[in-house]
Amino acid sequence: MDYGKYRFEQKKKEKEMKKKQHIIQVKELTLTPLIEEHDYQVKLKKAKEFLIRGDKLKLTVKFKGRMIAYSEKGEAILNRFIEDLQDIGIVEKQPKLEGRNMILVMAPKK
Repeated sequence: MDYGKYRFEQKKKEKEMKKKQHIIQVKELTLTPLIEEHDYQVKLKKAKEFLIRGDKLKLTVKFKGRMIAYSEKGEAILNRFIEDLQDIGIVEKQPKLEGRNMILVMAPKK
């Protein structure tokens, strides 16, 4: 077999492997600590779509101005997300306050 044919076969195999490969993306949803119930349900539905599709999910609660006083409300919202998504996702990074944002990272269950 000549070298040109060998290289062609290798490129063909690599191309097939790339087709079957799924690139995991990190999708982010932002919330506020004073989120209403309907808005929560919309964000929950979107989060489920991301996890089912196989992407990681980053939930961020942004505290603006004096909202930082409601940090326990932000943590309660993120814990509620964990509870509602426990059947399709696992927690990679627990809720943690970083500056004015509280961040939670979830990954899909295998």
